[in-house]
Amino acid sequence: MKMLKKTAAAVLVSSMFASAAQAEISNDEIRIGYLADMSGTYRDLSGPGGLEALNMAIEDFGGTVDGKKIVTFNADDLSKPDVGANTVRQWIDERNVDMVAGLVATSVVMAASKVIEQSDKLALISGAAASSLTNEHCSPNHIHWTYDTYALANGTAKAVMANGGKKWFMLTADYAFGHSLENDITKVVEEGGGSVVGSVRHPFPSSDFSSYILQAQGSGAEVIALANAGSDTVNALKTASEFGVTQSGQNLAGMVVFLNDIHAMGLDVTQGLMLTTGWYWDMNEETRAWAQRYQERVGRMPGMVHAGVYSSTLHYLNAVKAAGTDETAAVRAQMAKTPVNDMFATNGTIREDGRMVHDMYLVQVKTPAESKGEWDLYKMVRTIPADEAYRPLAESQCKLVTKN
Repeated sequence: MKMLKKTAAAVLVSSMFASAAQAEISNDEIRIGYLADMSGTYRDLSGPGGLEALNMAIEDFGGTVDGKKIVTFNADDLSKPDVGANTVRQWIDERNVDMVAGLVATSVVMAASKVIEQSDKLALISGAAASSLTNEHCSPNHIHWTYDTYALANGTAKAVMANGGKKWFMLTADYAFGHSLENDITKVVEEGGGSVVGSVRHPFPSSDFSSYILQAQGSGAEVIALANAGSDTVNALKTASEFGVTQSGQNLAGMVVFLNDIHAMGLDVTQGLMLTTGWYWDMNEETRAWAQRYQERVGRMPGMVHAGVYSSTLHYLNAVKAAGTDETAAVRAQMAKTPVNDMFATNGTIREDGRMVHDMYLVQVKTPAESKGEWDLYKMVRTIPADEAYRPLAESQCKLVTKN
């Protein structure tokens, strides 16, 4: 009888602990909002495809965390900071969203991040590029996942400098992302013994790049750096091709170029272009298998942002399960102490500044003769080790970084 009572008591205590752990999932659901440009300049690099990648992560995880349903919401931020911030505020106030994913235009991310930090929720940034997001604008409430301007400039600009490009002209998108990228490129160029001989900033977004390309051609620069992204980069490269920029002896450095950009322009226009990426679908068996699944659902191969959305979402859900709660600080701590090992990254780590550090890759666009298929667009030049790719913590301005 005593043994039965002890057993019953043990079961009761165990049940109480289990109930307490389950109660840590707020609203009995894990609620995720996906915010991105779904219809404009950055649609193809993230947009609906990123939402599909998020859904794949949830499905692969199993759809629930210990029986608690995973619920998603999505919205088009129109690349407008006020729209993004208001959407996130509404999600948090009215729908109790725990985590916001996607997040593309840096200006939108900076506005939304303030709301997220004030509400003590979590943001996983996969699309935005500005390295300032984990530097002077770092926060305990967001993690920057896929790439940033420091890593892109560090990879591509160093490679171009090594090939003799010392005199640079900057063609820059006139908002926070473009400014951050321009600063990062300038630092690499000047530290490498080169110089920036001219620059011009264009409105975001832009369709007519004629006057900007003419300024670049007349600058005497050896390299024209495109410190923009999405359709802005596509339009700039097309204009440069029409004006015979490379034929006249100048080099183009696409600093933030995505797979969908190369696919849209074609290899005749982009062949030989060197760029840095955080991921490529044809790196190994695991990346190819995931990309094939994605292509079957979306009808096109994924780029690095789509892969980053998948990876960050899956890592988040695993952390919620391991921590037994969706409380922000606990989940972020669990994510930070767990290495990222999936089809996106090997031994990736989340630093105290919120930067997920992983290897980056310098690639070169194939010639039409080298390509064996519609999406066979890159050849690998070199792997840029994680500790080389990103800004050292010793140089950080982040308020979260403890310096000895």
